[in-house]
Amino acid sequence: MPVKPYQQELLLDFRHTREASVKMCQPLFTEDYIPQPAEFTSPPKWNLAHTTWFFETFILEPFDASYELYNKAFPFLFNSYYQWTGERIARNQRGSITRPTVGEVYKYRLYVDNHLEALLQSKLLPHDIINLILIGINHEEQHQELFYSDLKYTFSLNPLYPVYTERAMCEEGNAGDSSFIPFEAGIYEIGYQGNGFCYDNEQPIHRVYLPAFEIREKLVSNGEYLAFINDGGYTNFSFWHDEAWKWLHDNHIKHPLYWQKRGNKWFQYTLAGLRIINEADPLTHISYYEAFAFAQWKGCRLPTEFEWEVASIHISWGDRWEWTESAYLPYPGFNKPTGAIGEYNGKFMVNQKVLRGASVATVNNHSRKSYRNFFHPHLFWQFNGIRLSK
Repeated sequence: MPVKPYQQELLLDFRHTREASVKMCQPLFTEDYIPQPAEFTSPPKWNLAHTTWFFETFILEPFDASYELYNKAFPFLFNSYYQWTGERIARNQRGSITRPTVGEVYKYRLYVDNHLEALLQSKLLPHDIINLILIGINHEEQHQELFYSDLKYTFSLNPLYPVYTERAMCEEGNAGDSSFIPFEAGIYEIGYQGNGFCYDNEQPIHRVYLPAFEIREKLVSNGEYLAFINDGGYTNFSFWHDEAWKWLHDNHIKHPLYWQKRGNKWFQYTLAGLRIINEADPLTHISYYEAFAFAQWKGCRLPTEFEWEVASIHISWGDRWEWTESAYLPYPGFNKPTGAIGEYNGKFMVNQKVLRGASVATVNNHSRKSYRNFFHPHLFWQFNGIRLSK
């Protein structure tokens, strides 16, 4: 039975996504695939295997009667946080997995790819399977962005400051315009509207009342943040939450991640190596704690995620994930899906802040105004930045 055109398009999207992950790893040496210097990062080898495990576990194993697991030990090694699917290695031990080898992981990917492509080409698939494949593709695209941020953190700890690519991925963007755009008070619709893919946390559409507000047209620059540092921003407790002030001192933080001062010049580590900071470039790799403190110093605040979404068609965005003042919570009427897929977003809706927009490392089709990224407020290794509001 011939498959429908949309299923052929899905096959092409699947191939493109899987090939993109492999292409990203081409500049790496075998030794680069394995280290995990912090619990919040994952090694490239683990990412390649985990995204493969996702397709195997959620699609091939339950829906392809002829499928046999590539290796019965791999689900334990490459499950991330899905309680429904069984036991898993501790997150901080992903870098200890020297075996299987990198070569074996690539064989695993090929094995799963061949079976999934055969499934897509063999028959018409019901909507629930199609939706799972779409989630798997989008899941891998998320890990492609994590690949860059995780690798950058790992490389930054190497005193040789390795070069991954000629593209620094921190110098793109347009920052420094201090103009604010006003918005009237009113009731606005929030949430994904369209017929394409979105995550469950972007829905349902609902209305919110917003008082009048202003939001800055462009992002905060390195130069502006440098002025904050030079004015004693990291030593003045009045700008910081109490929890942030403790975090600052416990971790001896005096400047953004990847910044270092040599003589009278500031440098930052980039994926293109160590470079002098360009003050006009948009700031990046900043925690919520630091973003909040900077906004306090400027006599401003961070926008809520709802203000950001309303303003998104009038501002320049997409270069940095932008911290908001909103806690990561379910929208009114949100229902967490049953089973393991319900663990994708719903169980993380506590003690985290929402980031909006996208970054220079984000896959294009993840750049939509309703997309809700989320991280704990102390994390700063993503390509995130600051937009002010008042």
